[in-house]
Formats: sequence, C-alpha cells, structure tokens
Amino acid sequence: MPSPGTPSVSSFPEPGTQNLDPARAKALQAALAQIIKFPESPSGASGATAAVVTDHWTWSGAVGEDSRGTPLRPDTSLGISSITKTFVAAEVLRLAQEGKINLDLPISRYVRHRLTANDATVRQHLAMTSGIQDFQQSDYERLNRAVAAAPGKHWTLAQPLNYYTSTIGSPDGDYSFSNASYALLGMLIENVTGEPLAVALRRDLATPAGLRHAAFQDGEKPEPPVVGDANDACGAPDGYIPCRAFASSGAAYDGAAADAPTVARWGYQLYGGRVIPSDLVDQMTAGDGEYGLGTMRFTREFGLGDAYGHAGISPDDTSLLVVIPDKRVSIALILADGDRNIGRRMDDLTEALQPLLG
Repeated sequence: MPSPGTPSVSSFPEPGTQNLDPARAKALQAALAQIIKFPESPSGASGATAAVVTDHWTWSGAVGEDSRGTPLRPDTSLGISSITKTFVAAEVLRLAQEGKINLDLPISRYVRHRLTANDATVRQHLAMTSGIQDFQQSDYERLNRAVAAAPGKHWTLAQPLNYYTSTIGSPDGDYSFSNASYALLGMLIENVTGEPLAVALRRDLATPAGLRHAAFQDGEKPEPPVVGDANDACGAPDGYIPCRAFASSGAAYDGAAADAPTVARWGYQLYGGRVIPSDLVDQMTAGDGEYGLGTMRFTREFGLGDAYGHAGISPDDTSLLVVIPDKRVSIALILADGDRNIGRRMDDLTEALQPLLG
C-alpha cells in the first residue's frame, strides 16, 4: 500500500493522438537541440531523441547522429538500459495480483539459486532492499570480457550471476542498487509463467499498452531504424543493441530497446494505471525514499510536480522516463552516448514543456 502522504494514482484517460502544433513544438525542439551543441560535455551527446505523451497531444523529435554518423530519427530504436526494470517490476506485480506469487514470501520459493538463500522477499528484491548488492566493478569487467569473447552468443538470465562476487547481506531494508536482484526477478517470471521473459513481457504488457516498437532482447530484435553503436567488442552489427551477447546478458535489467515515442507511451500507460491496475501502480510508486518497486521517485525534481519513472545509464546510451501524474504527461529522453548527465537535459525539456500544459 502507498506510504502515508503518497498520493494515490488515478487512471489516466486515453493518451492523446493529435500531434502538437509545430509552432508550439519549437520550444521543445530547441531544448533538444541544446544537447548536441557541446557533444563531449557531461550533459551533451552526439545525438538524442525525445517524446512527450499527454492526454491531449503527442510530440517527438530528434537531433544529431549516432556514433556511426547516421542521423537520428524520432523512431530510431536505441537501448533504454534500466528502464527495462519498469517492465519486469510491472510483470511481477501482475503475477502477484493473479495469485501466482506472493510478494512477501522469500524469492527462494520461486527461484533456487545461491543468491536467494538469505530469505529476502520478492518485494525486497523489487525495492532493491534485499541485501543483494550490485555486481562489483571487477565482476562487470570479467563478465564483459566473457560476453565480448562471443558477441553473437545467447546468454541465459542466470549465467551473468556466475560472475557475482559481492558479499550477500541480510535483507535489512537498506536500499542498494542491484542489477543482480532484477536478474533473479527475471528468472522468477520465467519459472512462474513457464515462458521466456520476452514472451511474457510482450503478451502481458507491451501488447496491451500498444508498444509496437519495444523489443525485449534477445527474444526480440529492435524495430528498424536501429542506432549504430561504436562498441568495438560487438564487431559487425547484428540487429541487436549493441549486439546479441551484451543484450541477452542483461536482458532482465537493461536489455530492452525502443524509440522515444514508445518509451513515453509506456510511461503514460503504466503509471496512468492503463496496463496494470492503479492499486498496483500505487505499490510501484510508494515509499519514503528515492526508489519504489522498479520505479524511481522524482519528488519535485523536474519542476512540474511529483514524478515517477526510471533512468537508464550504460556505456552506450543514457535514457530517462519521467511521468508527472498531476499533469497527465509522460516524457522520454534518450541520448546516443553513455554515462551522461541526462537530468540536466530533462530539466530543459520540462521547462520548455511547462507553458504547453496549460
């Protein structure tokens, strides 16, 4: 249930389908263009795409180019990194509502693995309070070398956990970012549904939300046009972002790809209570800190009211989904370069957006 003081999410109406008038959209495009003025700066990039979905209108735009010099389009598919976690969390909550799992039982009831032996519950893994910290930097380095050795290989959800060496703590309620927890949650979904993760997420979430241009790699390939990536370890492009081995090794925590309009639509449909019931959205967005269940809580961070969503940061891309329920607006921003200060650029977009919301 929501914590005291956490506003309950009410269902949004149908998302708007009318394109924002071009004259009014100039301010949004101008804010987007600022990103490529100084592409090497901490908040710059060689290219970016963005989209806004409201209950009255939509807008999307693109500037610059990808790392291979191809101009970006609003419908270019890029990696969305940790925004993947919003899909995994929504699916786990949906399974709980159907009575197939219990969020407050140990995840070991559903996943037998050495990382589930500390009796942390499913809910604690969703909230990243399970005592399972993230991979250490040395773990990632060893994992990346193994992935790069065979860029066309399919990795199961469990295989990356073989490289996990962090100390397993007790589920004491302290928040600690953890990709490992979401690998385990992906395994839970596969074990409970009896289907590959991509199949479950497509059927239960993406199709009902109308997300034709989302791809759950490597069960699905991204829709073209696909961003060109400069990841030397991948070799020749294979249709995945950045390539099959990297995409599949992080499938449950950063493997999804999409274009900006799709990400914005997903945020509107999810946090607007249109793809899972509002009471489940309340659980996702509840909490006293910066993280709910598969959801970042952006309290007054972007100047338009309390907001929810998720950031995604990788060496190849940087993404941010922000939904402001009071304004019934969802905003997606994706940069074609990794490890950038995307929050500053989202500030620019929301400042330009504010006069357009009435």
